[in-house]
Amino acid sequence: MNAGKKYTFREFVYWTRRHIYKLFFLALIPTVLYHLGLTFLSITWVPVALLGTAVSFIVGFKNNTSYSRAWEARTIYGSIVNNSRSFAVMIRDFLKDEAETKAIFYRHFAWLTALRFQLREPRPWENMTNPENVEYSSHYSLPERLTTMEDELKKYLPQEELHYILAKKNKATQIMALQSRHVNNLRLPEFQLLQLQTAITAFYDSQGRAERIKNFPYPRNYSSIASYLLYFFVLLVPFGLLNEFEKLGDGTLIEGYSIWLNVPFALLLSWVFVALDAVGESSVNPFEGNANDVPITNISRTIEIDMRDMLDEADLPSPTTAINNILM
Repeated sequence: MNAGKKYTFREFVYWTRRHIYKLFFLALIPTVLYHLGLTFLSITWVPVALLGTAVSFIVGFKNNTSYSRAWEARTIYGSIVNNSRSFAVMIRDFLKDEAETKAIFYRHFAWLTALRFQLREPRPWENMTNPENVEYSSHYSLPERLTTMEDELKKYLPQEELHYILAKKNKATQIMALQSRHVNNLRLPEFQLLQLQTAITAFYDSQGRAERIKNFPYPRNYSSIASYLLYFFVLLVPFGLLNEFEKLGDGTLIEGYSIWLNVPFALLLSWVFVALDAVGESSVNPFEGNANDVPITNISRTIEIDMRDMLDEADLPSPTTAINNILM
């Protein structure tokens, strides 16, 4: 997540520069050929404009869907924050055994850790392998790439539980299952046990909703048609503007030279659509490790700090900080 005021225009240009290089040559080649006498390359602007209208609708739809996925992901982690605090207060106040309370708290930290590691695992449809994203990832640090889940879980789980969990496929699910078993074995009134089990059910619900976003991509049919229409539009824009810029210089000092204005203006128009599409694509998978991800590492650390503070621990972990305005 960008924790600054905004991405600068320079960052946007640098991030999309590979597209800009391609768009420049797509605009330059037909302009040069037209200037050399191949005037038949010019096409009327009307069909290009109609295609541009269709592209704007489908790119807008894609961006709205991308934002919805990102906002839902943030909402899910917001509910995890609220439910974790409620669960922690109930455990602290219901139990009189400090050691048992601490064991449940630390198992919850293990669940948060396993969940964020699982959500950061790559999927074939994600975009972190795109050259621009690989390059930009050097501007920030992704904790889940710097250490392993096993090393992190060692901080929270006893050795026996750690070996048991590491042998499981969905580790976050099994950690919460251990938590449920522990809670059910507590000698508490039935109403209090019901409240704790309701909290555990809420955690499972949040995990399932997050996994749904992680494991179900933006539908490939919509993604594919958006890409194809965008490619066709970008390819046709320079040809549709040729005649317009040729006529622009009639009777002026730039007569015969105004055709060269086709290059920068076709480039700018194409870049606007390509950049909008790239923005939507960079937000559509909110757990992939992109600079625009939901900061699940930071949120998990915040929950841990709050819960350990409830235990009156003195040595609290430090909050995660943004690197180059990117907070993970």
